[in-house]
Amino acid sequence: MKRDNSTIQHLRSISLFAGCSRSELALIASNVNEHHAAAGDVLIREGGSGREFFVIVEGTASVLVGGTAVATLGPGDFAGEVALLDHGLRTASVVAVTDLVAEVSTPREFAALLAGVPGLAQKLLVGLAQRVRTADIRLAS
Repeated sequence: MKRDNSTIQHLRSISLFAGCSRSELALIASNVNEHHAAAGDVLIREGGSGREFFVIVEGTASVLVGGTAVATLGPGDFAGEVALLDHGLRTASVVAVTDLVAEVSTPREFAALLAGVPGLAQKLLVGLAQRVRTADIRLAS
């Protein structure tokens, strides 16, 4: 799919990419593809290998660990980065609750994003830290 100026504006509206420069947004545009999922579709299966990084643009998804819902994701939220970062298996399942639209990257595209958009790596680290903190609190309860 050809990515044009409207794509750049669209990406700028996604919170994960909001602070990016025009050149960084162009790099992002060349390393993501729009993906549509219907309610009930499994985007990520716990225990599977990591092949995609998702950033939700529209709709909601549920994060399940061991079949138990632990979080809800919406526009601007992301999933799939853990398995791409450590080359391990998926730590959770992500299932579309509503019809949704996401921007998706392959492992190679994800690596290009991290190398070319330093601010993105920082935002991913903050997101991961928040998830660890939430998990720690849940375990302590």
